[in-house]
Amino acid sequence: MRYAQGGGLTDAERARRERIRLEAVVRFEGGEKTREIAAALRVSERSVERWRRQWRERGEAGVQSKGSPGRSKLSDAQVARLERELERGPLSHGWEDQRWTLARIKTLIGRMFHVSYTVEGTWALLKRHGWSWQQPTRRAIERDDAAVELWKKEVWPRVKAPRRPVGPGLSSRTKPGSR
Repeated sequence: MRYAQGGGLTDAERARRERIRLEAVVRFEGGEKTREIAAALRVSERSVERWRRQWRERGEAGVQSKGSPGRSKLSDAQVARLERELERGPLSHGWEDQRWTLARIKTLIGRMFHVSYTVEGTWALLKRHGWSWQQPTRRAIERDDAAVELWKKEVWPRVKAPRRPVGPGLSSRTKPGSR
């Protein structure tokens, strides 16, 4: 089940739903019909059919909660090993510079533990374990602040100039004079 707002279920809600599924198992064993179970538990017949199929295939374990979908795929020992590897730096893992990006860490996790994370999931894992994003503490020596300010005042307004509306019958790809 997907939750558009990203909320998901709390542990209490997950436990309540599991109790309903386990009550359905008791009724399956009692020989009740799908329609009767759905009405008694105030759920859809389709859900009851799905639970019955899972119960037939795997027993009571088939209808039990799988736990929070947000739980870490890595054990504490694996996270500790990952942290040691991150401290060694990207160069030691084959990248050509010393910048850890989320994409690189995601790749490293896949290589080390054969577990797939999304970039967002990688960030959530790192945050849970006290890691944070970092920004360089100083600017490049070669930086010319006067040239940057001049570029911002003179060049950027021309580059960022608003697009003129396209006239009737013309597309933005039509060359002037080609009609």
